[in-house]
Amino acid sequence: MNIVITGATRGIGAGLAAHYRSSGHNVVATGRSSGADVTLDVTQPADHSAMAEKLADMPVDLLVCNAGVYLDKGADLETGYAPDLWAQSFAANVTGVFLTIQSLLPHLRAATAPKIAIISSQMASHTRAPGGSYIYRASKAAVLNLGRNLAADLAGDIAVGIYHPGWVQTDMGGSSADITVDAAVAGLAARFDALSLETTGCFETWDGRAHAY
Repeated sequence: MNIVITGATRGIGAGLAAHYRSSGHNVVATGRSSGADVTLDVTQPADHSAMAEKLADMPVDLLVCNAGVYLDKGADLETGYAPDLWAQSFAANVTGVFLTIQSLLPHLRAATAPKIAIISSQMASHTRAPGGSYIYRASKAAVLNLGRNLAADLAGDIAVGIYHPGWVQTDMGGSSADITVDAAVAGLAARFDALSLETTGCFETWDGRAHAY
């Protein structure tokens, strides 16, 4: 398979890239750092155009939209959540996902059974609303909604799944998180493998449980 993964220079993205490469797949790992195969700041439209041009006519069997930010962790309701944090977060977590998918639609449609996997979070669900992290929660809820609507528009063409990766021991999740990167990667890879046109629009956890929207 030809696989494109955004935000693949660290954390879950890097883990997924290593997993698929070890399984013999062709992986294009994108990111903002020099360690990426293709430089991609998902908030920059020009980067998307350059990426699509660099991939030329390569079919993309699996696109993993993993890049994202969590800029309001621990913010205080009375003094935090500055407007620029809202703009930056939605640019990366929502608009960036849309632009990635939009720019690679021709590559996806060139594949035999293309799939799009969007990394959201259980914090997007109405069942997980304990307060706090307003920007992150709102952006992940928005990208969940985006994925559901893309699944409708691409039905019969491209399968779209939305996933909660678990609370993972990464820079974002912290050292006290529940699961390792390896555990998250193994679970997510299994979910991506199971994704099909019959299950498009699903919102699932890394370990295979359907999650309430």
